[in-house]
Amino acid sequence: MTLDTLEAIDAMRARVVGAEALPAALLVQTDTRSLERGATFLALRGENFDGHAYVDEAFARGAACAIVDARDEVSIAAAKGRALLVVPDTLRAYLELGALARTRVRGTVVAVTGSTGKTTTKQFLLGLLRGVGVPAAATPENENNEVGVAKFLCGLDDGDERIAIVEMGARKYRDLDVLVAAARPDIGVLTNAGEAHLEIMGSRGRIAETKWAVPAGSRQAVLNLDDAASRERAATLALAPLWYGIDDERPPQGARAVVIESDAVRTIAADGAVERSRIEIGFPGDHNRRNLAAAFAAALLCSTGRASLADLAEAVRGVALPHGRYEIVDLPNDVRLVFDAYNASLSGTLATLATFGREEAERRIAVLGSMAELGDDAPAMHEKIGEIAATRADVVLAGGEFAPDTARGVEAKGGTVVRYAANDDAIAWLRANVRRGDTILLKGSRRYKMEQIAEALGAAVFA
Repeated sequence: MTLDTLEAIDAMRARVVGAEALPAALLVQTDTRSLERGATFLALRGENFDGHAYVDEAFARGAACAIVDARDEVSIAAAKGRALLVVPDTLRAYLELGALARTRVRGTVVAVTGSTGKTTTKQFLLGLLRGVGVPAAATPENENNEVGVAKFLCGLDDGDERIAIVEMGARKYRDLDVLVAAARPDIGVLTNAGEAHLEIMGSRGRIAETKWAVPAGSRQAVLNLDDAASRERAATLALAPLWYGIDDERPPQGARAVVIESDAVRTIAADGAVERSRIEIGFPGDHNRRNLAAAFAAALLCSTGRASLADLAEAVRGVALPHGRYEIVDLPNDVRLVFDAYNASLSGTLATLATFGREEAERRIAVLGSMAELGDDAPAMHEKIGEIAATRADVVLAGGEFAPDTARGVEAKGGTVVRYAANDDAIAWLRANVRRGDTILLKGSRRYKMEQIAEALGAAVFA
């Protein structure tokens, strides 16, 4: 989307250098490698990069303008007739431009957040909407921080009528406030407020407060019946939420809900009336059915007047898990690999183990790298994982920083555990010990690069 230059200057509170060279409209881009001629280059700073070092390259590639922060004295001093917009902070400016772009969007904006399941829910929602012919766009992969949200909003079309699905992630306390302010969602989906990033956030209460920014900042909230934080805070919303759940879960008296069963979807109206339609689910896991329920509830709200319950139920058959989430790969000798190492949290790992425990196999081998950013509770959480893993797998390989805690939990339940110091050790053990008919689970935080183990065993997986 191109933005009116004067409106953008006002939104960013920018100081203009080289006003005579300013374009009438700004097409904002951040990567000089793909910069379009006539675009405006926005120089972002990160831990390991500084876009201000590429301002000259941007102009050499045909940029009409650059947005820089006030600390970049070199670019400002060397402007020499070039158009610059000088702002206090380019990341904040990017979100302010995203907020400006949001005012031009005519379609419904859906925000999805949560400690676990947000990317899966986003992809399920996108699949359902496209399955019933409702145009939709979503933030790609896990581009859910300030940069990703700003880029997505600025990348929408002027007057865009598509459903815009914005995944929002938080690593620090109150991270979501600025994302909600920029996107101004019509519908806010909260999958759960769990323990992800507990070490950084400081407490579960602070996690819940951070996540709650999405339902609280949306016109209509979509909440999980199994999430304690949502149940505790729902009464504070201006409009009653649409609840979602699985199996026999029911909403509070007088509340609406969408419930996914193993082969059907059930809607419950405020007056208690129930409508039911059959569905075919092509992926495993109760936790993934819950994510589907969240997506289905949001899809019902988004597609009012355009798709019926039966239409959306039919679209479920075309919905698939994103890469890296319980991705099943068939290996030689009737060996199966389950790659679920996109990331790992306590609740997510427990859900994966529950699903893995139902896999039919000669032996189930769980390779567990450690989880990350769990704070002081990390040892106890890993011990809990070990205890559950011992009941779901015949052999557990425990690795990562908290391998001793995982192993202690396995041993407490009388399970078989093998500790490994590095991925190469796990690979060597698997190559020497895996037998025909085994099923192997790889689960761990991204920092442990579990895909290395998968690839060594001959599986090409998304990492």
